[in-house]
Amino acid sequence: MSKERLVSRRARRQRYRLRQGKNSVRLSVFRSHQHMYAQIIDDRKRTTLVSASTLDKELGKTLKTGGTIQSAQKVGELIAQRATSKNITHVVFDRGGYAYHGRVRALAESAREGGLSF
Repeated sequence: MSKERLVSRRARRQRYRLRQGKNSVRLSVFRSHQHMYAQIIDDRKRTTLVSASTLDKELGKTLKTGGTIQSAQKVGELIAQRATSKNITHVVFDRGGYAYHGRVRALAESAREGGLSF
């Protein structure tokens, strides 16, 4: 099996487990080679409530590149700041089939430090 297919299978399996819970608001993470993206999605309404990425103008000035652990930490801080301003404090973490390691872990930990609980 190809790497993309394995990632999509893990993501599908994880999202199935997330749907079993009662909370419908999830923090979804997408990781590319050059950038990190995070969204807080309400699955019941099917809308994106808050988003942040390394491409945001606020972070573009301070980051040298978007594919590092430090940039993932900045995205985590930014998503937590935006979420708390909209009174979102509890989410379910959707790592999207990626291993909880490296940039994904850095984003999650900085979002927790910023005030999100999951």
